[in-house]
Amino acid sequence: MTERFVHLHTHSEYSILDSSCKIPALLDRAVACGMDALALTDHGGMAGAIKFYREAKRRGIKPIIGCEVYIAPGDRRERKANRGTKYYHLVLLATDETGYKNLLTVVSLAHTEGFYYKPRADKEILRRYHKGLIALSACESGEIPRLLLAGRDDEAVKAAEEYAEIFGKGNFYLELQDHGTERDKRLREHMIRLGHSLDLPLVATNDIHYLAPEDRLAHEVLLNIRANKKITDPDRMRFDGEGFHFRTAAEMEELFSDKDRLTLQQAVSPTLNRYKKKIFNIAIQELLVTKRTVNLSTETKKNFRQIFS
Repeated sequence: MTERFVHLHTHSEYSILDSSCKIPALLDRAVACGMDALALTDHGGMAGAIKFYREAKRRGIKPIIGCEVYIAPGDRRERKANRGTKYYHLVLLATDETGYKNLLTVVSLAHTEGFYYKPRADKEILRRYHKGLIALSACESGEIPRLLLAGRDDEAVKAAEEYAEIFGKGNFYLELQDHGTERDKRLREHMIRLGHSLDLPLVATNDIHYLAPEDRLAHEVLLNIRANKKITDPDRMRFDGEGFHFRTAAEMEELFSDKDRLTLQQAVSPTLNRYKKKIFNIAIQELLVTKRTVNLSTETKKNFRQIFS
């Protein structure tokens, strides 16, 4: 590869009961793998952002602050599912200070105005606060992957066009993942075709939830604490597939080597190169004291009063 690979889809212990990765260990692994940057994209929140930023700077790693947000299928304020779907996933990455502050706002509004099972943003929020953000289509739980796997191709095309329009040309990526399942294989094929037809860039990611392959069982224990099940239960919770660990750049290249090689190079190679131009520095004092004004709706204020009265 002409450019070094960097992980842009990474979960830490701040993805509560979903990832077993400690932030310092993640960054030590990145150093050991010769990576210059790493993204943190925890589910629905940014509680680990300051710790991640500090620890990354100490190690000479460029911190990419992000979040895998939940997106409501309609209006975030509607407490109901749409065709059985309560929310989708979407990865957001901050590319500058404006993007960082916008990401804070998106996540805050998702908690204060869109909470329904999960803290959910919606496309109206994304339109208002998209500047400085790059979006990735996420894992199988993303809107586009779900539509493609359900055979709703026309709706997937419309969704991809909408995200591309919201974030602007070159700022919305279709993710390619390979965790060894047949669904992954079908989804990659769909994504590559979709990317070519709409002229959307592709990016190869690995959905990191534990550090090393031998941590898989410990991670399953964590998942089943959340699910209130025993590890011996036949219906215990587990991830389909394998390889949800911190893969090296060589592993990522080899993983995709039997597929469309040109597409693989386009998807894996440019990740760090793009961020060399985009990575920003934030004074830690700003991280600690940045103030965001969030205008709460009348309904939200009423809910807060009921909860805390």
